[in-house]
Amino acid sequence: MNVTHLRRAVVPGLAALALVLTACGSDDSDGSGSDSADTASLSGTLAAGGSSAQQAAQEAWIAGFTAVAPDVTVTYDAIGSGGGRENFISGAFPFAGSDAYLTDDEGELSAATERCGGEAPIEVPDYISPIALVYNIEGVDELNLSADTIAGIFAGKITKWNDKAIAADNPNAKLPSAPIDAVHRSDESGTTENFTDYLDAVAPDVWDAGVIEVWPKEYGGQGAQGTSGVIDAVKGGTNSIGYADASQAGELGVANVGVGDEFVGPTAEAAAKILDVSSPAEGATDTELIFDLDHETTESGTYPVVLTSYLIACPSYTGDEAEVGTLAKAYLNFIVSEEGQQFGAEEAGSAPLSAELGDKVRSVIDSITVE
Repeated sequence: MNVTHLRRAVVPGLAALALVLTACGSDDSDGSGSDSADTASLSGTLAAGGSSAQQAAQEAWIAGFTAVAPDVTVTYDAIGSGGGRENFISGAFPFAGSDAYLTDDEGELSAATERCGGEAPIEVPDYISPIALVYNIEGVDELNLSADTIAGIFAGKITKWNDKAIAADNPNAKLPSAPIDAVHRSDESGTTENFTDYLDAVAPDVWDAGVIEVWPKEYGGQGAQGTSGVIDAVKGGTNSIGYADASQAGELGVANVGVGDEFVGPTAEAAAKILDVSSPAEGATDTELIFDLDHETTESGTYPVVLTSYLIACPSYTGDEAEVGTLAKAYLNFIVSEEGQQFGAEEAGSAPLSAELGDKVRSVIDSITVE
């Protein structure tokens, strides 16, 4: 269980951040906690969780939030997107982080609507980050991979590093004649869903498993629990490769991915560009800001393997949930604020929401009512 639990400022610069937030706090005065003075007076415990890709950013946000709300204890359990949605629907979490938006493919959207008293849940992006192809290959410092090559590796059809497809992408590299140790998520994962959404879009003839959250056993490879598990497996493996949120790649190599006539690395700036060329998903509303990413883009400088992670919450919290709803609204307001987004970018490497999208997201969070 990866529980992020911080009670005091632990990152340099938090004192300055607290001063900025105090000076620039929202004018909201409905008692929800989004006003800076109200936030400072809050107390209690807020426990939520979900997407493990958000873990590094949540650590930063929790530290930043407790700098301005020192009497609030916030915990974030990075159990994966599927677990986050499940616990939100059951009422165990007042909000969840998820790398996939809610749908009714398995009845989750309807169940979440019922959990929120018959109102559709709010879904807003809070975290945009590249999914990096992290690797640990002897003698290889730079790696380029085209879409079909990536699909072939993870579908178990390309099994050695000196395969002609990899060699064609890397004509100057000294590739070892060694088996590929391909690492995937073993748990139900929004990162897997986003990664396979990319594979399904760009290489359907090679990747024939479709868009999935649970890895197909017939494709083989090594399974690992959570983002940290994949990173540890690749780091501890030999001639290994996996997919994980780029913010947690650490010292591992990260591959450049083929886009049009170039290979693009997984930077936050390159990842953020994909939302500029993507359209709202079917079912998107004024309070469900969900996107279907254009993985097939050939736009120069755009990284196409991207995770857009969401905050899922109820539009109102009443009765027994009013107290935790007040804390949730205040914390979510911090996450999506300009200062919170910049802080997450600096500490976790995520791409801040654009000005236009950020305004829409903040409006949705501000609309949460607590009675």
